[in-house]
Amino acid sequence: MKQSTTTFLKGTIFITGIIVLSLFTFLLPGLATDAAEMNPGYTYLRFPVLIGLYITAIPFFLALYHAWTLLNYIESENAFSKLSVMALGHIKSYAILIIILYVIGLFMLMLQNALHPGIAIIGTVIIFSTLVISVFAAVLQELLRSALEIKSENDLTVCGDEMSIIINVDVM
Repeated sequence: MKQSTTTFLKGTIFITGIIVLSLFTFLLPGLATDAAEMNPGYTYLRFPVLIGLYITAIPFFLALYHAWTLLNYIESENAFSKLSVMALGHIKSYAILIIILYVIGLFMLMLQNALHPGIAIIGTVIIFSTLVISVFAAVLQELLRSALEIKSENDLTVCGDEMSIIINVDVM
């Protein structure tokens, strides 16, 4: 992969991280306060919802970190390695964790009769987009794992051919 492509992807990861961090730091607390003021009956949910969203940020940023390391492996021409397979596995696991946390959160809001249709739509979009990322990471992980197996079989075949040549030469 060209250096410019990985640089672009790294920039995208960095900007995404900065935007999400800014939203979680500056916008989200204000939105929670405004929602609590507009709906005084649900003020008790302000901090549990905020804490739940902040907890979902942890696997999100860990997935971004592993995507960054995967791009570093690609840049160093080490894309076809077990480290890349592991990075994709981490991304897949963190995506599944985010899905589980959002399903639990939406379910808890539904139990409290506090699941506004707008929140339900946003949560569902996040769940399905994260599901797509998880499936894509799983497919890439399996493809990479298969490519590594084929590569190791080819390496063994080449080594085996070299050994038979050495043995044949020694016999003569």
